[in-house]
Amino acid sequence: MQQKLITILGPTASGKTSFAAQLAAILNGEIISGDSRQLYRRMDIGTGKDLDEYTLGSHTIPHHLIDIREPGDKYTLFDYQRDFHTACQDIRSRGRQPILCGGTGLYIESVLRGYHLPDVPPNRELRERLEQKSLAELTAILRSYGPLHNSTDIDTKKRAIRAIEIADYRSRQDPSQAAYPPMDSIIIGLQIDRELRREKISRRLEARLREGMIEEVQQLLDEGITPNDLIYYGLEYKFVTLHLTGVLSREEMSRQLEIAIHQFAKRQMTWFRGMERRGFTIHWIDATLPMEEKLSEAISLTGM
Repeated sequence: MQQKLITILGPTASGKTSFAAQLAAILNGEIISGDSRQLYRRMDIGTGKDLDEYTLGSHTIPHHLIDIREPGDKYTLFDYQRDFHTACQDIRSRGRQPILCGGTGLYIESVLRGYHLPDVPPNRELRERLEQKSLAELTAILRSYGPLHNSTDIDTKKRAIRAIEIADYRSRQDPSQAAYPPMDSIIIGLQIDRELRREKISRRLEARLREGMIEEVQQLLDEGITPNDLIYYGLEYKFVTLHLTGVLSREEMSRQLEIAIHQFAKRQMTWFRGMERRGFTIHWIDATLPMEEKLSEAISLTGM
């Protein structure tokens, strides 16, 4: 009998990784990352990989879809769906429990709902036409295809053009041809009070700056990753790159980045609440409970 997928989600700074690792240790599980940036190598501090949290004593919890791409590579939602299903089938083939853990709502919902996402080829003619448009005009064009699913699609002209390219391609496909079926999953959410979340985000940002986040981004630039590519990844990589290229002072970078992370956490919760409205049942657990109590609640929910 196939092991039912367990999904652990929550906003940034809610403690998802350590919780998922401890649960995996109990359930003979392996973790599949549901984070859109942790898949890039050498982008460690800014993405909060916290790889040490996968090591419990002498045992390391197997984890997938982390450190699988080079910085600068473009990784699509189609790529994620394909890689997720490959990892999930591999885990199940070895009789182990797959646990999807992350905070990228679009990635998580795409595999749970079974989005139809064909591999969208470049449309050079469309790109050339769109290059002449302003970001505001591109945003209006993208909205004409339907509601925006990801606000970062309109962060830059480059992202907006690619989002339009994808939307245009999908609008001409047969929506009944789903590539992957929906996934039946027990969904557990870690819930954290907004003010406590803000405190943890602020403390964590200070720690990451001390740990060398600026130096991490500088190293990526020194490797030849373009500033535009790093800005594309948003949040830490966007604002630190703007600082290192002289656009923002260190103080401006730190202040604007902190605000952006708070806004990002709010958008994450908005997405998860939207999932509930769209028919998903999320079993919320108080993130501040002792680990033993959180694990006990989760195990009772899984029935294992």
